[in-house]
Amino acid sequence: MIAFDLECSRGHLFEGWFQNSQSFEKQNAQKLVSCPYCDDTNVRRVLSPIRVKKASSVDESPGGPPIDYQRLAREIVDYMNKTFEDVGHDFAKEALKMHYGVEDKRNIRGSATKEEEALLKEEGVQFFKVPVPKGDDDKKN
Repeated sequence: MIAFDLECSRGHLFEGWFQNSQSFEKQNAQKLVSCPYCDDTNVRRVLSPIRVKKASSVDESPGGPPIDYQRLAREIVDYMNKTFEDVGHDFAKEALKMHYGVEDKRNIRGSATKEEEALLKEEGVQFFKVPVPKGDDDKKN
């Protein structure tokens, strides 16, 4: 069994357990997967912060190539820069608009003050902070 993080078209996040990836795809295509909050059957998989390692008959001892964490951080930041809309200091305002259905949901990035972060949490808006490493251009200044 494998657990997938899922999201309906209305933005509700939930978890679903399936035999494998193909099982999820088949059930989802037949509209058998639905949101437990609103019964929406327009469901998609979302990135999960957890990775489940499959059991292996081969003894897998650590010793693969070391992880280049700086490269990984750069790749994450590059991905966010390419796929998330930069709303700058309007992050809290835009997040609240999406939360209350005034605007369509989309991936955004930006900054917020501690007071704005507290307001977002109080209103039930889900967000997360990503520390962004300084780029080569920033180091020169």
